[in-house]
Amino acid sequence: MSLDGALDRRKDTHSATLTGAGNGNGNGALTTAIPSYSTHRLRLNPNTDHKPDSYEDLQLEFSPLLFSSLERYLPPTLLNVSRESKVQYMREILLRYSPEGERTRVQKHREYRQKIISNYQPLHRELYTMHAANFFVPSFLKAVNECTEESFRSIMTEPSPGVFAFEMLQPHFCELLLAEVENFEKWVHETKFRIMRPNTMNKHGAVLDDFGLETMLDKLMEDFVRPMSRVFFPEVGGSTLDSHHGFVVEYGLDRDVDLGFHVDDSEVTINVCLGKQFSGGELFFRGIRCEKHVNTETQSEEIFDYSHVPGRAVLHRGRHRHGARATTSGHRINLLLWCRSSVFRELRKYQKDFSSWCGECQREKKERQRLSITTTKLELLKREGEAAKEAAS
Repeated sequence: MSLDGALDRRKDTHSATLTGAGNGNGNGALTTAIPSYSTHRLRLNPNTDHKPDSYEDLQLEFSPLLFSSLERYLPPTLLNVSRESKVQYMREILLRYSPEGERTRVQKHREYRQKIISNYQPLHRELYTMHAANFFVPSFLKAVNECTEESFRSIMTEPSPGVFAFEMLQPHFCELLLAEVENFEKWVHETKFRIMRPNTMNKHGAVLDDFGLETMLDKLMEDFVRPMSRVFFPEVGGSTLDSHHGFVVEYGLDRDVDLGFHVDDSEVTINVCLGKQFSGGELFFRGIRCEKHVNTETQSEEIFDYSHVPGRAVLHRGRHRHGARATTSGHRINLLLWCRSSVFRELRKYQKDFSSWCGECQREKKERQRLSITTTKLELLKREGEAAKEAAS
């Protein structure tokens, strides 16, 4: 979702509806006033005792998951109002991130996706629903079922701060998914269907959500990525991940060769190598940054290179700056899931200091503290000197 200046644009008619300041219900009675987002902000911390409503049965322009996730952050006065009232309030927040032009684009994308799903015949239908025992290695399943920091760390390495690597996918699942992607690309070629690529940087690869894998990937995010992110990335919305962008990228001498230095449009990214035979293609990491500091220098302790292994996952913050070195031979295909939190993106609007996770913000904060301590010491020394002079006179 865009965070540009268009976020703050809201139509007067929409605001009137939300606040109940219109002409009433047509019978001379005013509708119930609903607090407007302009005067009531979200809580900074979720109400963990509150059980959110389900929004699955409503026809909404945003994912029902977004509404359930946001509800725990509503002001206390809104938690017990009607579901319709909560929808209106939360919709106002979500619309800040999705101006009219963006909503039109989303609708066109839905139509594009439906056209693919209506015509493409899947090769391996068992991939389209979550079968955890068939998808994941036993050690990963055991860690997720126990769902503790200790269980996760028992299967992981953390070769660089904030970068976690672990065995995740069974070889058979990787083979099936590779075959499914090849089948989809064959269909695209035969039908001359023009598909959207995963992002602006990759010219090869496919968006898995676009040909029917969205539901399975939603379960992957909810039941497997979010529990880990809740433990390791709470400061960037790891516990409130509620939407995703799932895709595969392909590297080789006849495909994308490398990938430039960038950050992901995600709060948390999971990147799993599917295969095949290749050399090169290492990920290089260069520190975590907020928007303000994304182009600042890399510190020596932030430099880290990661070599892909089929079936092995790497989990990191989306704001962890990284890129991919050239794949020098063979063909490398990776599954990526960009996981996002609408709650974090809203709360981030209130903040100026991101020293809880941005490396440069941390350094600036430490420098301010150092200068403050130095100034205080100098002031104390000055006072002691003046006191000594007075005593001597």
